[in-house]
Amino acid sequence: MSSTDKIKVLYLDDEPENLIGFKAAFRLNYTILVALDSDEARQHLQNNPDIRVFFCDQRMPDISGVDFFVEIQRTYPLPVRILLTGFTDVESVIDSINRGNIFRYLRKPYQQEDIISCIEQANKFYMVTSMLSVKNTELEKAYKELEKFAYSVSHDLRGPLLSIMGAADVAQYIDNIDEIKEMLRLMEKSVKKLDTFILNIHDYYSLKQGELQIEEVNFAEVVKDQVENFKVTTKVKNINFVTKVEQEDKFRSDTMSLKIILSNLLSNAFKYQQKDNPDKYVELDIKVKIGTATIKVIDNGIGIQDKFVGDIFNMFFRATAEEVGSGIGLYNVKDAVTKIGGQISVTSVFDKGTTFVITVPSK
Repeated sequence: MSSTDKIKVLYLDDEPENLIGFKAAFRLNYTILVALDSDEARQHLQNNPDIRVFFCDQRMPDISGVDFFVEIQRTYPLPVRILLTGFTDVESVIDSINRGNIFRYLRKPYQQEDIISCIEQANKFYMVTSMLSVKNTELEKAYKELEKFAYSVSHDLRGPLLSIMGAADVAQYIDNIDEIKEMLRLMEKSVKKLDTFILNIHDYYSLKQGELQIEEVNFAEVVKDQVENFKVTTKVKNINFVTKVEQEDKFRSDTMSLKIILSNLLSNAFKYQQKDNPDKYVELDIKVKIGTATIKVIDNGIGIQDKFVGDIFNMFFRATAEEVGSGIGLYNVKDAVTKIGGQISVTSVFDKGTTFVITVPSK
């Protein structure tokens, strides 16, 4: 068993000969850390977050074992605590165990077999509590997302529908053709908002529920599809869409995730342009080399204010109200990038433009 596979055990005792004997007896099967006082033990806990089992002697000059366990349990809750004691008063020991949330206690002098049994049982308990901690964190995150989702469904679905119904109601009593056209434009804007929200929700659930389908990716074909998708937008908004693909090597990844990334980033790049800029452009640059794809999406649009850059990947966050947006597109981008093992960064200058850079390893 390599040292990286061994269970990491910490033993705190103020008697050096006890520490030497403990380490000599168990170092072959476990990674043993020892401490002569509570300060040294804290240092080990801080430097080794993967400590799984923590033995502590009850009788020490600076602090009792139980009191030390009580003191550290909030800061270091995961290491499983085991008390070594010479006490024979069982009621006193049980009370101490309850106060310190101690997994077990062993009487001195201990038997090696008892220590090994303790470590193995404590490790199983550690694995279970660690998994529960992760699941609780995931559950808390999911609950917060559900709260936001419930609000957004009400706001982003019902809001546009009310706008459409309002415009349709007003249009019934208008005879002026220009005013009717204006009502139709308002209705079109609301329909686009609904369409964007529905597509992003579809992407969200595709990412959450779908398994990765790893296959060879031809980026030239992927980009060709994106050019076709945004052909009308580039023409209507008079935006110069420049694409460049350099793929020297074969590349394997999940094509659906890559399409979600590109579609959302390009959609934002086209959407958040400066309307009075006669030289609007969006650039898509993809290079595949030595097993890594580097994707850049660059625009000279309205940019993102510095105070918002750190929040743009949060669910339902909107940095601007200038254009229709669901607030979930960039969240999906981040989720997709993470799912295929990539990294994403963004640089932006307000009123100048934005650049997204994604690096993805080949599978």
